[in-house]
Amino acid sequence: MDAVAYPDSAVVKFVRENLVPLRIPADDPELGRRFKVKWTPTLLILEPDGTEQYRTLGFYPPEELIPSLLLGMGKAFFNRPDRKAACGCFERIISGFPNSSMAPEAIYLNGVSKYIESHEVSNLIAIYDRLAADYPTSPWLMRADPYRFLK
Repeated sequence: MDAVAYPDSAVVKFVRENLVPLRIPADDPELGRRFKVKWTPTLLILEPDGTEQYRTLGFYPPEELIPSLLLGMGKAFFNRPDRKAACGCFERIISGFPNSSMAPEAIYLNGVSKYIESHEVSNLIAIYDRLAADYPTSPWLMRADPYRFLK
């Protein structure tokens, strides 16, 4: 990723504005072992205390790296739980990267986040409807399938 994704200006800007990057060699005797890094690149989204919230393994081109990092950030916010911030990340993927492989999962998690906050069933139905319309072959549609019975 050093040759393609990392030097991309949009990736550089995104990382500078949203993350605290730290590069650890996979063979680092302490941190490589602690975070079970077995392959490079391995990207982790960590809490300030070092708790892992999200992991990716392998290469992402620039147009997929930013949505992947947003998804990780959204999952970290979701787990805190800061649903508003989580939705902000998921909505950035949905609106800014609709062709990303991360978009269907972002739609799912965004709707679940909204449902948890509001308890409005319409949020779950909207997950199914959006995935069925825009991502009919996504495995996230299968996960949302029970929501169609809520209509």
